[in-house]
Amino acid sequence: MNMKMAAYLTAMATTASAFSRSALIATARRRTVAAPRLASVSTNKNEIINNGVRLFSTAEAASALAETSTVDDEEAALRSLESPFLRTMRDRGFLFQCTNLSELDSLFCNASSEGEAVSAYLGFDATADSLHVGSLLQIMILRHLQKSGHRPIVLVGGGTSKVGDPTGKDESRLLLTDEIIKNNTDGISKVFEKFLTFGDENPADAVMVNNDDWLSGLKYLEFLRDYGTHFTINRMLSFESVKQRLSREAPFSFLEFNYMILQAYDFLELHRRHGARLQLGGSDQWGNMISGVELGRRVDGARLYALTAPLITTSDGKKMGKTAGGAVWLNADKLSEYDYWQFWRNTSDQDVVRFLKLFTELPLEEIQSMEGWKGADINKAKIVLADEATALLHGRECLKTIHDTIDNMFKGGKSVEASTEGLNRIFVSEDEAAEGVKFIDLLVRLGLANSKKEARRLIQGGGAKLGDEKITDENSVLDAGGFDGKKEVTLRAGKKRAGVVELK
Repeated sequence: MNMKMAAYLTAMATTASAFSRSALIATARRRTVAAPRLASVSTNKNEIINNGVRLFSTAEAASALAETSTVDDEEAALRSLESPFLRTMRDRGFLFQCTNLSELDSLFCNASSEGEAVSAYLGFDATADSLHVGSLLQIMILRHLQKSGHRPIVLVGGGTSKVGDPTGKDESRLLLTDEIIKNNTDGISKVFEKFLTFGDENPADAVMVNNDDWLSGLKYLEFLRDYGTHFTINRMLSFESVKQRLSREAPFSFLEFNYMILQAYDFLELHRRHGARLQLGGSDQWGNMISGVELGRRVDGARLYALTAPLITTSDGKKMGKTAGGAVWLNADKLSEYDYWQFWRNTSDQDVVRFLKLFTELPLEEIQSMEGWKGADINKAKIVLADEATALLHGRECLKTIHDTIDNMFKGGKSVEASTEGLNRIFVSEDEAAEGVKFIDLLVRLGLANSKKEARRLIQGGGAKLGDEKITDENSVLDAGGFDGKKEVTLRAGKKRAGVVELK
């Protein structure tokens, strides 16, 4: 690196860092502005700033350095948003980073005034046979996009799943076979139809595509020759996701290192095939998304955009989507409607209003009226959150069964048989019942414990019950006598979690 370039990069980093610090101070002082948790959004078309680092130097970078947008520019851009989609992103807390915010706002507004739709995509790799609640934020963004009159493109990563996204991982993902990826692709695809309208009749009808359609047919040498020159190792090593991975003990394979190139190429292909202008995603994908924006500009002269949402954690700092009982899956065959409802009902007091904005479609005025609720009232807000989030995924008709289950099991109701309909359920055969099945195994099968060790601790702590009777012996079994002439029994873990064992 020559001295001029070193001085230039130092100047860029210093300017951006000063911007980031002043932005934080100004935002803290101006509480009257309905500003999102925004990490340095640049409205200058020549630059993109992320946490004090300029991610791309274009041909105009030198002049752009002198034109860095000020805090006032940023807040003015946020206040003056006109497109319904971006206003929703801002007001409900989805907006974290964006390239050329004002320009993107104009793109949405112009398309709407002409009866057209902007196409935007979001990718989901097929690493499991169901998405979990950690992906729900991204699905809600696509839903808001469509409700604003624009077209969501759901990209299923059948191709990139063969490589594995290294972002945020301590070690390499296990390589999946084609059969597993196909099964996972089928599994995760089901949930989108509950949130989006697919078709080809209206401009805003959603479309689902699989990047395996173009990635698996690539010829390696041709791909390197045509696109490899647009990526530099120097820049790739500067991305935060790469630096974090390199700082850990596990090796960072060349296979995973290629993931960001494939994700960038996805954007180019989706622009060519489906007219995609915007990539949406989590803030941990920012570097990969910017690579796609820049690749489209360099190869096709395309004006593309990237917008990220914050990574959602709970008030105690835990990652969204994980509980003591395991992942909160979106597919009903992996997590019952009742357990999904209970997940939202157990939201901490500090998170309720924020989650109502992100994971329901209640009007903001109604949500804001709950901000001062405490005590019993905040519990009412949690029930509203659980009802609305569950209705979006599983349909409002399941709520009566869930509430009946709660009333009958935990509030002194009389109809015990009717109360079990909404609970997770497993079956044991008459032969198994005759021999006896250990309660620790049943607790694990019902998802009331993650392991036999956890099930033993639950029993030892007095938290496991058969009906209303405590299970005191960790080696005890459920046999035919335990059913007491009935076809099913209820196992409980703590005060609010339960499941049904049915005699088959």
